Amino acid sequence: MKALNRKVFWTLLGILTLILVVVLAVMNVTSYRREYENVKRNLFIMDKGGRDFENMMIMDYEIYVAELTPEGTILRTFAMGEPDDAFDAQSAAEAILAAYPSDTVHIENLYAGNYSFHYRNNNSIIIANDAVVAQKLWRVLLESLAIFVVIELLIVMLAKIMTGWITKPAREAFDRQKDFIADASHELKTPLAVIMASADELPEDATNRKLIANIKYESERMKKLIAELLDLSRLEDGITAAAYQDENLSGIVEKAALVFEAVAFEQGVAVETAINESIRLHCNREEIEKLVSILMDNAIRHSDRNSAIRLNLYRAKSSTILEIINCGEPIQQGEEQHIFERFYRADQARSRNENRYGLGLAIAKKIVQNHGGTIRAESDCMARTTTFRVEFK
Repeated sequence: MKALNRKVFWTLLGILTLILVVVLAVMNVTSYRREYENVKRNLFIMDKGGRDFENMMIMDYEIYVAELTPEGTILRTFAMGEPDDAFDAQSAAEAILAAYPSDTVHIENLYAGNYSFHYRNNNSIIIANDAVVAQKLWRVLLESLAIFVVIELLIVMLAKIMTGWITKPAREAFDRQKDFIADASHELKTPLAVIMASADELPEDATNRKLIANIKYESERMKKLIAELLDLSRLEDGITAAAYQDENLSGIVEKAALVFEAVAFEQGVAVETAINESIRLHCNREEIEKLVSILMDNAIRHSDRNSAIRLNLYRAKSSTILEIINCGEPIQQGEEQHIFERFYRADQARSRNENRYGLGLAIAKKIVQNHGGTIRAESDCMARTTTFRVEFK
């Protein structure tokens, strides 16, 4: 459910943020194009016949004129409107004469350019001081960034509200399903206990010995299924903060792995460990023990005889890594994520024969998630190895 909430939230946030970015981008592009066209218009405002330049006023723009002699030298420069003392029109005109041919129009990047100009047929140079335009454009850009920050905060709040509203039906259905599983499991425990006790009291003779054995076997299967359903239901609710302590993870993992050495030996499988000492983790001891037990049990059941299971625990940068590697039939490509789903069994027939229900790895994944970690599985088909890798931040 948390994964669904996160996905919906980030989807809404991404869509709304994209719309906001597009709107602000269009606003800034429009502003730039408007200023660009205004500068261009001012550079072409004089016709070839000439006008009384000094009496013309260009509002909001600093335009300078450099009149040229027939020989192409600068006769005089003057401003149309209020001049900027910091802008040297004479030097700009000289630089243009030295670098550009006659009848050239050049408009620079208005965010960073110094000036734009129109070199008119060897008789004048019209120069626009881009500094004033750049100030306008940067003001619009900074205002856009401020608007983005304010509206983005509102979008985050809106996305959270909409996420709760959109996922409410799914959340209610999920809660009903979880409550049903928990309630049904609890209700089944009592009649199951009665069945198992009654089976123990039945006299065994040649007639009913097989029937009693079947009753006990199926009762044990149901008992295991109920226990796993209750575990999964409890983990879905999360673990209270008080249940987490600063624990010696190295000791927990070593002890949990040691329990399975005898089980592995009976299956013809060796257990090798490489556990770094004194690795500590803020965790729930019982859940970490269950996690290692599930992964070790899974590795043993899927290992070839006369092979070895490798358990590694080490630190990598800011993470704690737990790896369990076994040699045996690899996971089929495309099933690496599905094996952590509830009731998913890659090999249906073998799972039934081994009294397995496809809940173990789902429980393991939930334990890891409750500890803020990630778990994944990958197989090397050539080497016939499968690695379960748990990473705690």
